[in-house]
Amino acid sequence: MQSRVLCGGTAAAVAARRIRNILGPVLGRGGWSRKQHEVKLINTTAGDTVKIGDISFKLKSPTNPELVPFNYLSEALPQTVAQHLRWIMQKDLLGQDVFLIGPPGPLRRSIAMQYLELTKREVEYVALSRDTTETDLKQRREIRAGTAFYIDQCAVRAATHGRILVLEGLEKAERNVLPVLNNLLENREMQLEDGRFLMSAQRYDKLLQDHTKEEMDVWKIVRVSEDFRVIALGLPVPRYTGNPLDPPLRSRFQARDIYYLPFKDQLTLLYAAGPNVPAERVSQLLSFGTTLCSQESSNLGLPDFPVDSLPAAVHILEAFPMLSSQQLLQRLYPYDMLLAKEGRTAVEDALSRFELLDSGKHHFPRGIIKVEEKDGSQTPQAAVTVQIASKEVTFQVPAGTRPLRSHLGGLNFIRTPSHDRLLAEMMQSHMVKDMCLIGGKGCGKSVIAKEFSEMLGYNVEPIMLYQDMTARDVLQQRYTLPNGDTAWRPSPLVTAAQEGKLVLLDGIHRVNLGTLSVLSRLIHDRELTLYDGTRLLRVDRYESLKEELQLSDEELQKRSIFPVHPSFRIIALAEPPVAGSSTQQWLGPELLTMFLFHNVKPLTVTEETQVIRAMTPNVPKDAVEQLLHLTHKLRKTNDPTAQSLASSLSTRQLLRICRRLSQYPEESISHAVNKACLSRFLPNLARSALQKNLLDSGIEDSSVVSNQEEKDTSCEIKDGTLKIGKVSVPVYNPDEKMKVPDILFYENAQHMMVMEDMLKDFLLGEHLLLVGNQGVGKNKIVDRFLQLMNRPREYLQLHRDTTVQTLTLQPSVRDGIIIYEDSPLVKAVKMGHILVIDEADKAPTNVTCILKTLVESGEMILADGRRIVADPAFARGRPNAIVIHPDFRMLVLANRPGFPFLGNDFFGALGDIFSCHAVDNPKPQSELAMLKQYGPDVPEPVLQKLVAAFGELRAMADQGTITYPYSTREVVNIVRHLQTFPDEGLANVVRNVFDFDSYNKEMREILTGALHKHGIPIGAKPTSVHLAKELPLPECRLTGYWTTNQSGNPHRKLLCPTETRQTDVKGPVFLRVQGYPLERHEARALSFTEEQAHWQIPMNEVNIVCDVTTATDTIYVATCNPVSLYAMHVSGDTVQCMDLYDVFPRTISGVWQPFVTVAALGSPLQGQVVLHEEQSNAVLHLDVMSGAVRRIILSPEGQETPKNPSSWWSNKQDQGAFKMCREFSQKNWLVFYKENQNHLDVLDVLEGRAHTISLPINLKSVFLVAEDRWLLVESKTNQKFLLTKPMHMGAEDTGICQLHTITEDPVSTGFGTTSGVELTVPCEVSRDQLPAENLGAALGQKIVSPNRVLADENNYAAIVIGFPDLMSPNEVYSWKRTSPLAGSSSAKTIFTEGRQSGAVKQTNCVSLLGANQLIRAVPAGDVPLKELYPKETKPIQTAGYLEVTDLNSKKIKYIPIPRSRTLSPYSSWLSKISHTDVLLASMGGGGVVTVDMGGYVRLWETGLDTLQRSLLEWQSMIGQEDGRPVQITVERDSGLDVSSPKHGKVDHDNTPHVGGNMWAGGTGGRDTAGLGGKGGPYRLDAGHKVHQVSQAEKDAVPEEVKRAAREMAEKAFKDRLKEIHMSEYDASMYEKFSGAVKRQVQSLRVILDSLQAKGKERQWLKNQALGELDDAKIIDGLTGEKAIYKRRGELEPELGTPQQKPKRLRLLADVSGSMYRFNGLDSRLERSMEAVCMVMEALESYEHKFKYDIVGHSGDGFDIELVRCDKIPKNNKERLKVLKTMHAHSQFCMSGDYTLESTEHAVKEIAREEADEYFVIVLSDANLERYGISPDRFAQALTCNPQVNAFAVFIGSLGDQAVRLQRTLPAGRSFVAMDTKQIPQILQQIFTSTMLSSA
Repeated sequence: MQSRVLCGGTAAAVAARRIRNILGPVLGRGGWSRKQHEVKLINTTAGDTVKIGDISFKLKSPTNPELVPFNYLSEALPQTVAQHLRWIMQKDLLGQDVFLIGPPGPLRRSIAMQYLELTKREVEYVALSRDTTETDLKQRREIRAGTAFYIDQCAVRAATHGRILVLEGLEKAERNVLPVLNNLLENREMQLEDGRFLMSAQRYDKLLQDHTKEEMDVWKIVRVSEDFRVIALGLPVPRYTGNPLDPPLRSRFQARDIYYLPFKDQLTLLYAAGPNVPAERVSQLLSFGTTLCSQESSNLGLPDFPVDSLPAAVHILEAFPMLSSQQLLQRLYPYDMLLAKEGRTAVEDALSRFELLDSGKHHFPRGIIKVEEKDGSQTPQAAVTVQIASKEVTFQVPAGTRPLRSHLGGLNFIRTPSHDRLLAEMMQSHMVKDMCLIGGKGCGKSVIAKEFSEMLGYNVEPIMLYQDMTARDVLQQRYTLPNGDTAWRPSPLVTAAQEGKLVLLDGIHRVNLGTLSVLSRLIHDRELTLYDGTRLLRVDRYESLKEELQLSDEELQKRSIFPVHPSFRIIALAEPPVAGSSTQQWLGPELLTMFLFHNVKPLTVTEETQVIRAMTPNVPKDAVEQLLHLTHKLRKTNDPTAQSLASSLSTRQLLRICRRLSQYPEESISHAVNKACLSRFLPNLARSALQKNLLDSGIEDSSVVSNQEEKDTSCEIKDGTLKIGKVSVPVYNPDEKMKVPDILFYENAQHMMVMEDMLKDFLLGEHLLLVGNQGVGKNKIVDRFLQLMNRPREYLQLHRDTTVQTLTLQPSVRDGIIIYEDSPLVKAVKMGHILVIDEADKAPTNVTCILKTLVESGEMILADGRRIVADPAFARGRPNAIVIHPDFRMLVLANRPGFPFLGNDFFGALGDIFSCHAVDNPKPQSELAMLKQYGPDVPEPVLQKLVAAFGELRAMADQGTITYPYSTREVVNIVRHLQTFPDEGLANVVRNVFDFDSYNKEMREILTGALHKHGIPIGAKPTSVHLAKELPLPECRLTGYWTTNQSGNPHRKLLCPTETRQTDVKGPVFLRVQGYPLERHEARALSFTEEQAHWQIPMNEVNIVCDVTTATDTIYVATCNPVSLYAMHVSGDTVQCMDLYDVFPRTISGVWQPFVTVAALGSPLQGQVVLHEEQSNAVLHLDVMSGAVRRIILSPEGQETPKNPSSWWSNKQDQGAFKMCREFSQKNWLVFYKENQNHLDVLDVLEGRAHTISLPINLKSVFLVAEDRWLLVESKTNQKFLLTKPMHMGAEDTGICQLHTITEDPVSTGFGTTSGVELTVPCEVSRDQLPAENLGAALGQKIVSPNRVLADENNYAAIVIGFPDLMSPNEVYSWKRTSPLAGSSSAKTIFTEGRQSGAVKQTNCVSLLGANQLIRAVPAGDVPLKELYPKETKPIQTAGYLEVTDLNSKKIKYIPIPRSRTLSPYSSWLSKISHTDVLLASMGGGGVVTVDMGGYVRLWETGLDTLQRSLLEWQSMIGQEDGRPVQITVERDSGLDVSSPKHGKVDHDNTPHVGGNMWAGGTGGRDTAGLGGKGGPYRLDAGHKVHQVSQAEKDAVPEEVKRAAREMAEKAFKDRLKEIHMSEYDASMYEKFSGAVKRQVQSLRVILDSLQAKGKERQWLKNQALGELDDAKIIDGLTGEKAIYKRRGELEPELGTPQQKPKRLRLLADVSGSMYRFNGLDSRLERSMEAVCMVMEALESYEHKFKYDIVGHSGDGFDIELVRCDKIPKNNKERLKVLKTMHAHSQFCMSGDYTLESTEHAVKEIAREEADEYFVIVLSDANLERYGISPDRFAQALTCNPQVNAFAVFIGSLGDQAVRLQRTLPAGRSFVAMDTKQIPQILQQIFTSTMLSSA
């Protein structure tokens, strides 16, 4: 008897301490003794026996020896392993099944295999995954020769042949799968699908005593071998992820904990692996690993250290003793990427404890020097020389099957130091193990892996992993043979393993862990068992097996055993794990054991520059620098928004930008960056962060530049060349003409620019991605693009249920054989068509990501085994390779990411492999041009209104005020409707779009508001025309004559001397012209009135409006205090403001009240004005475009400066004001004079001359009635004079100005006596004459004569016939007032002791000669209110009335002007400007413009003709609801001939008759008299007209119904108040806050709801017995399996995945005293209370998703509790209590500011809780500078914890301090609410763009 000792007693084995600790107390002292076990193999004549310690087992010889594991036992067996083997043997002898449980790693499997090798047992191995079904365990059907057979699977084979079933990964299988084994485990019985029954050996043998074997076979009873056992291998589940064991299943196993080998055994192993490595280093490494596997470290949440990879690490150290241990450990356990901050510090502490922090002391490999082929070895090997420090180390690594490359550098691989180092490190790892490269998107992982494979002569097999990939997809797929038999096709991975390729597993972070676990055996042991029973063995095991069994390769292959090629290696590529995230933390303990990890860091600036320079040599140098500066700035920050932007600017994307810039160097960088980041669709915060970073990097914004570029966007096809803009391309000549799109496309500039942009990228060979909202024309653009280029397209629409299979192939069954139809994708690849993928964001990103390999490497594997390849050389001789056609391109269309589309983030996942284009709605001009083509007959004003209204709605959607982004598609549909049915009003047609929102009250209000603002009268009735009431004018009477004394008394004819001089000009000084947005509201939204539009000028409350004037269609408004000028275009959207404070400072103590008037100059000085200040006579010439200010000095003496204030004050009595006459300012000359003085200054602005005319009279006022005739009024007597002067003052014969007296004579009374005439001063004299027809209409007689219209306080109007041209007496016709105007100057004298200085400065009277109207603004006192308003009604509060005297219709109207919203506090000053609170100027021919003292501008239409036209337009926009019933007429041909017509019988009852050829007075009949038939003699209406109720009456709901509804609502409201004990006063108070933020709350809740719905979206559940047929299971269906369906269902969260934690929000509200103090000024406290109310209301009932609390800060402290997160206010009363607390606190608290402390405290506190994300929002009016807090400190407080997103909202009343603050604070983190109304909006923005983006 000869015995062989396998494991001697050399190493005194330390028995498992843990077991001893557990069992020691139980067994007592002597119970557990430490014995050493030796394993003996004893050969005797009776057969072999294995003895482990004291337990022996008799061996049987195996029938299939090739199934026995081989070569697993090592020479020296560690004692612990011997203990485990002994235990398994005990259970084996007892006939029990065992479960080996323990941490991840290959140890448990190897112990099981060692036991089987020891006992010579055959093995049936199955790796369970989540895709394992019972057919994989029991029986599977296969078709052979047209018949389906059942093939036994592993469990059945093992049971019948007496093998051992090894089940690995029980925690991976789905819960209901394994119970099929329960009975087999317990009773060794099982019912099979094919009718057989497995029966335990004892029962079977018992039955055999009574029955024969044949009978048993007839009964289909099969004996289960007594040698059958199950060894299950699994992880303990609460600690690791997976499904917990089913209790019944668990009870059937005996468990054994197989922990890592004890320290000593491990050391022995490691010493053996690296005999030359210093023992100390080895023990340090092992101690570190053991520490991280301890219970304590797992409590910290650290994943287990992969102890099993330590031998590999020691191998590397053996070859490279100079390597740093820390870097080596980083490869085993990449804690930098894996763990959050606490975890990293814990690991580094452990490292330093074992003195492993040595990366500083040791060297790292510099790079690879050479790679040479190693001859003589059977397996391909390469000798690699790597340089470390100054040494060169050569070592051997496996090499690929191709010959090696002769030179080092790849052709298009640019070497950089960091990549050289990485490749050298990869070579070291390649020596021992598979690796995984981890790096962000587009950082070059694939390129490095390719280069690595090239160096070693590997063929690469890229395998793109996707999320719902099954284990079958990884290993083997079924297919049908041509005769219909089913067979298995090995996956690319398996063939690569056999052929020795390098497999790239791309996207290992996406795939489910359960699927990957099937590879763990391949990775650890290089062994694999496939579904069809094929086994792959490691080469050495395969060779030993061959020798042992004396079999050849062919014989082994017949038995389905193949070797894994020794060169085979796997490189996995993954994106970095996100620490702490439930979904993206893919790198767990199991994966850690499989690979060595290498971190592909982003390149440094210099390296990236080097790469870009080498790849795109022509790119402008400064462009690269700016780009990289920006990118690295974004990459370095720890701000998540900036990092997400940086991920869009990966190296790949930068290369694309540079390729484009080198081709088109004139393009702007910011355009490229915005395109790459799709900045148009970023959330507001991210967009502002990007803009800020662009500015900081010195990249100017392209939107400024783009205006000049929009020149050439036409497209033309000439001589076979297509030219779009400046880019041209030859037109393609396709084979399949019918696939070229052909569509109706109206060109517009913006779409053409997008196409030009697309063409540039297309020519560079890029695939394009177009992202935009719905309906902006993405499909149209793409189709037109292809139509122009004449390219055939294939179209693929993705949707929710798209799978990877449907993207590539469509399987179908024909005659029992599976046929695969090519999808459009494959067709396009083959034929070189353009593939248009529409709605790419609807498909799950895990599906679309397979496009990545196709785009990047041009490779893709199809489900039928064919593969797409880019390299034609590779395809030669391979029938199943499809070469990509060189013309193939992809154009992908997707909606923008985020709300409201809630698609999948296609751009986020794959954006950087496409060239992205944001498609936006066309700009207003482009859209208008396009709509004109769609609706050529639709009036242009209608189109403009539509474009404007939709533009506004889109802006609102961008801000998040509304959720639906209205697009061009909707406008086009409206226009097409109007084009075909022009009678239907616009107001009705727009409802086709907006009726979707008609049930959402808040939304409806916003929409109607926006439409009304732009004058779309939605909701108006045709009857609502509210024009002012007309009153009759008094009779027109001849009231006197004006006689100009031409000759006669020489005393009366005076010559006036003139002198001329050049004016002196000082300046120019350039002032800032600031543009403000103009919120223009159309006034005719709900009713038609004279008012056209109105808007507010952005002026502050102390500004005083002095003057308004117009030039063509520009309005100028001058204000004083401080003096400023506003210019705006009538239909424009901005108002330009020039602040002249520097020119006119506010003077001390309000002594000097400046008053300015303004005159607009004409051609060639358009856009320029002259500003005149009346007290100092300062004349300024301003250019509103450039901001240039010049001062014109009229009088050389400079007398205009007032004397010192005291004397000026005292002699104010004689001080008159300087005046400017601007009647002919459009001819660029003006007249200035001073009241009570005797000369005129004429200023010619163009020639720069001034003429002074000296007069013999003192002036009161001057009217320029013609260019050469002026009417002067003398100051004391009111005597009128006419001054005639030559036309051109500058002429040499500078003439004489003559002064003529005008005598005013009354009409003679017939007795030669004359009634005395009171001489009045007119307030307006027209400077031109009425047209003849207007004059005739006014006087009621035909007359043609020169004339002037004038107005004064006694007359509504007067016309002077013949004045000023005819010298004969001029008749004066006037319309007298009953009483003079009360507000006018004559009545004012009482105020100022008989002086005239009480006269107001502005007369407010204009004449419209074209409309024959005189308009003046009058105060309410001068208006006959009794006649305008009925008795009961109280007149409305107005700023004044427009008195319109219409001389054509002889009517007078009073139009009320609404009150101004605000009034300046300087009321005495205001009263000197005008009697009313408005100023007036004429606007065009038929209207006026008014500006009230609050700066509100209104446009009025008063001319009858223009009003008439506008009314017609308005009515056509509303449409004719003429109350006629809508009749339905069916024209039927009755088929009966018409016999002779007759009257027909008369029915005396007169009942209605329809048809029938009998009665008279019917309808729709034949031959008889009636209506609507055919052939009757005449129409006869017998009175059966249905009386039609008018539409309005029908729409009106009866009053009592309305009342009942109202009462019901009121009662419910009161009940609710009772229920929560709230008084009605409180309720109305709460409503004040809640109502103000209703819209924001509503829109936030809409978003929250849809996100919640998206989170609950159902998933595909596979392997169902009913549902839809699963394409992947068609073959299983052919064979007759049942579970081949899939259906949508709620996916149970995978067990072990962490619970979704809520998001955590803390709102810090400022309740300091200043909030209360300044609340009256800008209601900041109320706005903050509204914001708090908004948060409470919006998050109500979302407590499971958002935990929030609200904390106040004030001078009393920095954490005043307002709302606790566990006590959230449930109803309005509790919410009101919070608001009241805020109010009361700020009223009574101490002063002081704790904003900073509060922020720091909140950021620190909030991060202590468990949450998904953290948010802190600070509301503060902190004047940081006042409290000496530097903005940097505040910025630091906001960003001190990168996990917490902190935002600051400043309530700004700090001048520009708030803006300065914003510049220093991080982008997108701070907001300034200059207007407190914005606070709730800002909060809403923060919510939508951050918290809700990922909910």
